[in-house]
Amino acid sequence: MKRLHLLICLCISGNASGALPHEPIEIGHTPQFVLDLQVVDSTWGLKSKGEPVTRVLHQAKKHAGNPLITEDDPSHLWVLREDDGLFRMWYQANVKNAAVSTGKGIYSVSVAYAESKDGIHWEKPALDLFPDAKKYFLPRNCVIHHLDQPQCESGAPQILELPEKDRHGYRYVMHYLMTSAPMNGLRLIGSQDGIHWDFAKDTRIAKLSSDTHNIIQYDAGHEEYVMFCRSKHIYRAPGQTKEMTSSGESRRGMSRMSSRELWTEWQVRPQTILMPDERDAELGYNYFMAMPVHQHAGIWWGMLAPFLWNDLYASEIAWSHDGWGFQRLPKREHFIEFGPAGAFDHSMVVATPRWVEVGDEWWFYYAGFDASHDDSVHRKGAIGLATIRKEGFISQHGPKTGGVVCTRAMHWPGGDLIVNADAHAGKLQVRVSDELRKPIAGFDYDDMPAFTGDSVNHEVKWNGKSMDELKGTVVRLEFQLHDADLYTFTARPPAQPPAGKHP
Repeated sequence: MKRLHLLICLCISGNASGALPHEPIEIGHTPQFVLDLQVVDSTWGLKSKGEPVTRVLHQAKKHAGNPLITEDDPSHLWVLREDDGLFRMWYQANVKNAAVSTGKGIYSVSVAYAESKDGIHWEKPALDLFPDAKKYFLPRNCVIHHLDQPQCESGAPQILELPEKDRHGYRYVMHYLMTSAPMNGLRLIGSQDGIHWDFAKDTRIAKLSSDTHNIIQYDAGHEEYVMFCRSKHIYRAPGQTKEMTSSGESRRGMSRMSSRELWTEWQVRPQTILMPDERDAELGYNYFMAMPVHQHAGIWWGMLAPFLWNDLYASEIAWSHDGWGFQRLPKREHFIEFGPAGAFDHSMVVATPRWVEVGDEWWFYYAGFDASHDDSVHRKGAIGLATIRKEGFISQHGPKTGGVVCTRAMHWPGGDLIVNADAHAGKLQVRVSDELRKPIAGFDYDDMPAFTGDSVNHEVKWNGKSMDELKGTVVRLEFQLHDADLYTFTARPPAQPPAGKHP
């Protein structure tokens, strides 16, 4: 029983997949997020009956100029920033058909394009690529629409990040959803400029009716493509009715499927990996609408969308270290909060996981709606912007009385210790210890000037000493936090000498 209790505690404490890393861990020079047991061994308060160290979600801050893009009732979207600084957006345009008042045909659904020099002021170019645009209520900036299937719906775009071997000569490859037979399913299409797409080589990779933002990520470690979609393949099979006993609606759980080949019909079926649980039931969010995913720093970041049927559509952070077992914070706070009554995002927030890094911030674009999901007649949508500090999803917060975040044993790869932390209201100090927590001489708390600022890349020194001296050593880092937040730490590689010169 004691062993069973220990296993349960490990799962509750933040390692839902159950696979703990082998110690000493290898961290390389990748940012280490301190939000779970992957790198953190333990946390504790300095007063045994005082406040503990706690994890804190930092909600994204909305831009004062929201909404940035109006009209088209936009929903799922994808944003990239080019090397020259140009922001480019592909979004699902849902243009109302004035001749239809209810039912599926109320919208003309297509993929539209917008661009911006600063990410704030956006333009919808009058591309006029399709001669039947007016007839089928297409916006002038429409870029994905099938002339041979003009009443089909095309949406939920994603611009893929691919190895060169699978680009098929295209600069841009889009993954998108198309409804209505015979072309219905999840599809790929290529382009050289992101505007003119090669419809002749448009390829279906999965015949699924997952009507949400389905996302493909390349898993380099396993050399395969992973898709996250919704579990509808067996709950709305042909011939099944919408009656709940028959269809089940799958509680709209999130699924995963994978393939080593990209441009082909994937020969697998989705497997459910995440379902609403008892905490969701307490909050009334008994369904999931979507979970688009983006990989960063070895973590699969999901923008989970809990759904209060058939009304509110929220946003929440979920994460995984293996692409299978996703974790969530127990309070289930929204990452981007609903707006106040009358705001464009009062009832639905449709967020993308693909942030844009601008200086020391991550920018998240999202679609919002001012009425419920079920009110397709009256609701209006627009696109807004919300930001967080770089790497700033979740922090470990130390109370005023102090607390410690202690890492697992790790091989220090060399370089300085860089911390992303906010200690402007208190202080942060770091001790370097050995595997059994014996402090290493010269790297104790008293050897380090307390950090009392707020920085995404503060360099830690101990009386001028750098952790580069400990390259190859097995160490633990013990972060002492007094009214301070720690987000990530990184081993920054030593600066390389200029070409032609030697150290």
